[in-house]
Amino acid sequence: MPTLYASLVEHDPDRLTAAVTALRVHTREQEREMPFHTHRKGQLVVALHGAVTCETAQGMWIVPPQSAVWIPPGVPHSNRVTLDGQVCFLFIAAEAARMPATCCTLALNALLIQMICHLADLPPDYAPHERTARLAAVLVEELEHSQRHALPLHLPMPQNSRLREVARQLAEHPADRSTVAQWGRRQAMSERSFARFVQAETGMSFGRWRRQIHLMVALQGLASGSSVQRVSQDLGYDSVSAFITMFKKTLGKSPARYIAQRHAPPPTSPASLMAPEAASAAPYFQPNRPASWKPN
Repeated sequence: MPTLYASLVEHDPDRLTAAVTALRVHTREQEREMPFHTHRKGQLVVALHGAVTCETAQGMWIVPPQSAVWIPPGVPHSNRVTLDGQVCFLFIAAEAARMPATCCTLALNALLIQMICHLADLPPDYAPHERTARLAAVLVEELEHSQRHALPLHLPMPQNSRLREVARQLAEHPADRSTVAQWGRRQAMSERSFARFVQAETGMSFGRWRRQIHLMVALQGLASGSSVQRVSQDLGYDSVSAFITMFKKTLGKSPARYIAQRHAPPPTSPASLMAPEAASAAPYFQPNRPASWKPN
């Protein structure tokens, strides 16, 4: 099973003639980032273990365990995976499936995940008449059906550098409960001007935008093994019940139930029996994109 970096360097899905191919990867401490790049084929990034964030010019999407983010063909993107993560990439030619025209996070059922992992274990240079082609066709049909289960895990990222810095500070210090007026003063703006600034850049009110950042940070902590109580404290909630209420209102389940349902062991195969190297947890939700990352 290749590493995240090696998969980007050695595996070019656009060179394969098959319309649907898959690749399974794991992450290492020094290889948890993928620089911005594009594919002619669409890409589904499936989080088997750990979690993934995907960044494009339009924002960030978080992928909890047993979920996926869809990236349409030609969209420059960068993937970041938790250090203990295992991921499957599914590449689909534009004409092979009816998929969304924009990025989105999808909840996947166990059957679909198993099919994607099985396809990753098969040779990618299959012919249209082979059994693998029939598996890919059924897989695509199931994936098209899964679009009904889109998850509200998108964080619009502003283009303005000052507001990106605000996003970074909110992610690094989520317990900061400064008001809109206080944030405005830090940016030399009135409360009303700052509120309009955030709305124009993100399409959200400041309160909703901050809650979405909190949700991303919470999912990162929960996927990394932190307790609900610890995550609640890190986010600055007065009580665990208040955090649970926010989480349940957004995702329809309590944090404990949501993560428990998505922490099933990833499907195994002969190529994936070797566990990734042990590493301490490190944050992967980083709204401040390094200046050296540029689309190809």
